[in-house]
Amino acid sequence: MQMKFPRRLLRPGALALGAAAFACAAAAFAAMHAPPESAAANAISRFMDVCTSGDPALAGFAAENDAAMARMMAGMSIKPSGSVDRDFAEMMIAHHQGAIDMAQAELRHGANEQLRRIAQEIIVEQQQEIAAMRLALGQPLPPSVPAPTQTGRL
Repeated sequence: MQMKFPRRLLRPGALALGAAAFACAAAAFAAMHAPPESAAANAISRFMDVCTSGDPALAGFAAENDAAMARMMAGMSIKPSGSVDRDFAEMMIAHHQGAIDMAQAELRHGANEQLRRIAQEIIVEQQQEIAAMRLALGQPLPPSVPAPTQTGRL
């Protein structure tokens, strides 16, 4: 089976920035789970310093991204309910909310218009999927919020 990706995701700049953002997020995630005195924790700490060094916008983004990752991981750590469907949906809702939070951080701190548009799409699509999962579970829909704008900062 061949995977197809949207053309906007295959542009070199988008791929490089996406890879860097993923690497920083992965380092933050790994830092949360590595023993404090381990060599891995020290390497991750040095990598996170590189992610945030010198640029206040990058430091702000990294702080927001770290907080979003921590909230997402906490939300995904559910107590099993005995229902595969409910557990799946609850974990995915937390995961999708994490994607929304990270996309909002991109809109607040990012400058690449292409990635800002992708972040807007992520917000809209993930909100729709959260609503669909809540409906499937018989939960009330979340309150409506305005769509993110291209020109305004959140």
